[in-house]
Amino acid sequence: MGRDVLTGELVCIDPSGWTGRITTNPGVWVMSQPGAGKSALVKRMCLVYSAYGYMVCVPGDVKGEYSQLVGELGGSVVRIGDGGGRLNPLDSGPLRGRLASLPARERAGLVDVLTGRRLETLGALLSTKPGLGRPPTEIERSALNTAVQLASDATPETDPILPDVIAVLRQAPEALRSKLAASGDTYNDLTRSVIAGLDNLCGGPLKGLFDGHTTAPLDLHAPAVSVDLSGLRARGNDVISAGMIATWAYAYSSIDSARSIGMMTRSLVLPMDEMWRALRSGPGLVDAMDAISRLNRVTDDVTIYVTHSLLDSESLPTEEDRTKARGLMDRCDTWVIGASSAEELKRVTGKRALTEQEAMLITSWSSATSTGLDTSDQVHPGRGKYLIKIGTRPGIAAATELTATERRLYHTDNNTAANEGEARR
Repeated sequence: MGRDVLTGELVCIDPSGWTGRITTNPGVWVMSQPGAGKSALVKRMCLVYSAYGYMVCVPGDVKGEYSQLVGELGGSVVRIGDGGGRLNPLDSGPLRGRLASLPARERAGLVDVLTGRRLETLGALLSTKPGLGRPPTEIERSALNTAVQLASDATPETDPILPDVIAVLRQAPEALRSKLAASGDTYNDLTRSVIAGLDNLCGGPLKGLFDGHTTAPLDLHAPAVSVDLSGLRARGNDVISAGMIATWAYAYSSIDSARSIGMMTRSLVLPMDEMWRALRSGPGLVDAMDAISRLNRVTDDVTIYVTHSLLDSESLPTEEDRTKARGLMDRCDTWVIGASSAEELKRVTGKRALTEQEAMLITSWSSATSTGLDTSDQVHPGRGKYLIKIGTRPGIAAATELTATERRLYHTDNNTAANEGEARR
């Protein structure tokens, strides 16, 4: 990470290598004010772990800020939206064309997992504002489960798409009516809302995103992969949120599937930036994300959660969601805290004990010391400075200096003067 600000000694961070030795999990919580260098730190972690054979996976890059890094690592960047590409939420990824060659018992197990993944993805997408704006009811989930299976059976050579599921729900075949124990007006009443929600996912501001087959699958043999969602920014926050949910599900499902059939054995480093934007878009999405992203439970995948403030988790729609988000951060044994206000650090102390000296150091990074007219050569006073907290141990303060290559790859500021000032530094 850089040098200890007090002793000048080299400071390293290795949440994967620490797991089972000085930590219990490889989760990392990174937080600081905007402009203090969070993204640069996370990208350095991605770059170094890539050198050790990890696969960098950016499942939903809202700003497109990882695309150059992934590209220069020889990775694959998939672009979604505004002519860049389409994503099928029901895509089976690496399992397509391979299930038929597997033994019957193994095939049946993987089909069940795939069906469950598809249902989780649809439930999460429907929970966003462009869909239903709420999680599907149990009856709606039962209808979706059966409709997806019937649509899949009708197209055994290819994956079903959302219009196929909508068509099955509207046709109301006997198998579906029997599953719901309903027919006629009763059946229509039970399925009307979920059909409307699926229609919303295929039209309006989401038109062209989820209504057909995936145009560019992830290359899981590449050293790094990224799904670039920057083409959705003009469509508004609700569309971006839906895009993030869908791409998370697609990326994680593809990786899980590849691992299940022995196509992939590498560990991952997963930067989760802008995560709260998606989770705020509908109730129950914390559960959905937890179900979708259960990768590092049995591997040493390094998941990096990036945020500006603990208030991000408090802005979720329900108290249940907020409680689960707090649990998410509690499960990260490694915290990296950059420039933050005194008020923010009061919230942090509820999660990680900070000494008075540690808090003073962090707050000293948060405010500029000069407000003169000529600020063109100034950078954020906390740029590249972080306090590392591992469990309950005392924090280690480190200062990062970027190489020339990193300065070229990592810039995310929109302010040209700020970029030039950082380059000069």
